[in-house]
Amino acid sequence: MRKAVLIVLSVLLVSCGQKAQQSGSSTIQKSPAVTEQTGRFAIAPQFSNSSHFAEGLAAVRVGSGEAARWGFIDTQGKMAINPQFDFADAFSDGLAAVRIGKGNVGKWGFVDKQGKLVIDPQFDFASSFADGLAAVRTGDYKTGKWGFIDKQGKMVINPQFDHVNLFADGLAAVRIGYLKTGKWEYIDKQGNVVIDLQASYADSFSGGLAAVRIGQGKTAKWGYIDKQGKMVIRPQFDQGSAFSEGLAAVRVGDEKSGKWGFIDRQGKMVIKPRFGDFLSFSEGFASVQFGHGWAAKWGFIDKQGKLIDSRFDCEGVFASGLAAVRIGNEKSGKWGYIDKQGKQVISPRFAEIGPFSEGLAAVRVRDKKNASWGYISR
Repeated sequence: MRKAVLIVLSVLLVSCGQKAQQSGSSTIQKSPAVTEQTGRFAIAPQFSNSSHFAEGLAAVRVGSGEAARWGFIDTQGKMAINPQFDFADAFSDGLAAVRIGKGNVGKWGFVDKQGKLVIDPQFDFASSFADGLAAVRTGDYKTGKWGFIDKQGKMVINPQFDHVNLFADGLAAVRIGYLKTGKWEYIDKQGNVVIDLQASYADSFSGGLAAVRIGQGKTAKWGYIDKQGKMVIRPQFDQGSAFSEGLAAVRVGDEKSGKWGFIDRQGKMVIKPRFGDFLSFSEGFASVQFGHGWAAKWGFIDKQGKLIDSRFDCEGVFASGLAAVRIGNEKSGKWGYIDKQGKQVISPRFAEIGPFSEGLAAVRVRDKKNASWGYISR
């Protein structure tokens, strides 16, 4: 089942079926020129894990096993913040969430770009900042409560929620109660309830609209509300996703045999349901799956539903004019990059890759037991 992701750490890279939720212009961007440096290593493979660049820095893991630690490098590969954390997320709004201590017993805080702990490790989990606030959890995964802090570390909305989405468009969807029986509502940055719903799930706002699920089980339907809580697209879909570049993917039919299509902001089905899965529109194109299971293939469509390719075994979204694609199965297949005309710009030769960000993309060479991550140039 395609489940909505509530709190996502940014070290996650490209993976089939991982829903990308970008927002922005619906105009197809012109791809940057391919040069002699495109696809070449700008930072040699040397890390045991890595994330994308954000605000000039990327989180990387040095070492393996119990001795492994996370730090941050700059775009020249220089270690800007020494490896000292048990986990590190990407920078957002000038701060990065880091964990001191292992797994469930570790505590989360935030560092600035000089590596200074500006918010002491004290939370049992912390998200990146979004709209000036970060979601934090006090207590364990099952019984802990979520609240929100500002960039000074002040708890501006006390921990009281059983699950949250990050703030977007000035509002955050929060749940009080258990997964199946709890109540979803939207709060503002002061913690006031501004939209009180009878919904079994509420997604984040994107461009003024949010997907909500009404009902439970097989009879549940998805629709879309505006920021006043008005149902502007009636609940009629078997699953819905966030709007990205003016379109949202919706599923018609059950999880096994249903198909995904795309609607516009008026709820009109502009691309008919015929896909087994999808990744949201990015830079004018969406990644879509034809069929189900191991025999399925992935391709890209434009906003009129025109197909530009459908020969890949896995894909990412377009970023900086290139999209990650895999040829072959998960174990032995290789990853490369194509442009918006479907041309193979960087040949499939990597074991795992991420999207381009700030001119660089994280790629992994060798097998997972001897993983080595580096960065290639755009």
